[in-house]
Amino acid sequence: MAMVHMTVVLTVNPGSHSLKLHLINTETEEVLASETSNAVPDAKSAASVIEELIGDTTISAVGHRLVHGGPHLRSPTVVDASSLKRAQAAADLAPQHVPVTLEILNGACDLLPDVPHVLCPDTAFHSDLPEVAATYPIPASWRERFGIRRYGFHGLSYAWATSRAASLLGRQATSVNLLLAHLGGGCSVCAVRDGCSVDTSMGFTPLEGVPMSTRSGSVDPGMLLWLLERIPLEEVRDELYHQSGLLGMSSNSGDTRDLVRASAQGDAKAQLALDVFTRRVSQALAAMAVSLPRVDALVFTGEIGWDQPEVRQAICQDLGRLGVPATLPSGNPTTDSLLSSRFAPVPVLAVQPREELQIARETAMAMRGRVNAGQQGSPYQEAKTDND
Repeated sequence: MAMVHMTVVLTVNPGSHSLKLHLINTETEEVLASETSNAVPDAKSAASVIEELIGDTTISAVGHRLVHGGPHLRSPTVVDASSLKRAQAAADLAPQHVPVTLEILNGACDLLPDVPHVLCPDTAFHSDLPEVAATYPIPASWRERFGIRRYGFHGLSYAWATSRAASLLGRQATSVNLLLAHLGGGCSVCAVRDGCSVDTSMGFTPLEGVPMSTRSGSVDPGMLLWLLERIPLEEVRDELYHQSGLLGMSSNSGDTRDLVRASAQGDAKAQLALDVFTRRVSQALAAMAVSLPRVDALVFTGEIGWDQPEVRQAICQDLGRLGVPATLPSGNPTTDSLLSSRFAPVPVLAVQPREELQIARETAMAMRGRVNAGQQGSPYQEAKTDND
């Protein structure tokens, strides 16, 4: 069997208004260099930042985070004509994310045409959701015609957090049953049984589920129908994605750090936003628990989950009936750690979000599969020709 030795992988993690790049030694999982751009990325600017970061480093492969893989991209996939078309077909399912990713992918492939590129879908971790969790109660004709199902998101984060939580618990990842909360700009919760996702709060798009920084999360669909009779579709879409969530409730900020400070100074709207947010997250976690035979731990990750102790505390206070400790340390951890007593009925852990390391892992995995299948070189030129 052919073997492949990955050394340095470039990971590309685009947001709707940012770009995070990392050079990672896949043998040691050491970050060799990184760059974050807080500007709206496009193909040209992304290629320029990538070129400056790489310098004279030899890159074995490039891994790209893809927020939505749609119905066909269900695992890390080497970029070729077929996978590009499948990614393009998913663009309207995550319009704030996928088009940006494809734009950056185009620039990166032009810059590095002879290096294999790999798409790492955030939806892949949830690709085997049980039907009872993946199915919407809508007409079968809709589900069959449009491929409507619950996909789930933040899979790269959940895969990394599951692995790290299992290590902290001294268990194999395939044996743990976890409740996880990824809380950041986007927020979701997930139930992991025996290392696999069995339920999650986000569904067909990254708009469903708990409230987020500027996204509404789940709201009454009847209300949306009512609004669509009075407000143009584009305005409704923009408000749900960019003016709702914590920002919409507080009328001030979508950043929990700002809201914690404002609340301490007596801002009632900030306090209400935090209360609604933490209550909805705790409710979603409690709902996830019905999918598990037992709960081995509650795991917080994402930027808020990692470094906002006030939010963690408020969520845990609502989960005492599950055996979650009501009181946690007030400070922030400096490394992945157990926040509660190991002997608590449900221990509480904090895991630093490291999507870049999971992207590197999945890129290496896709490349090993490709080499073991006897494929060589980069398929990008074929993809480029077919899409020109």
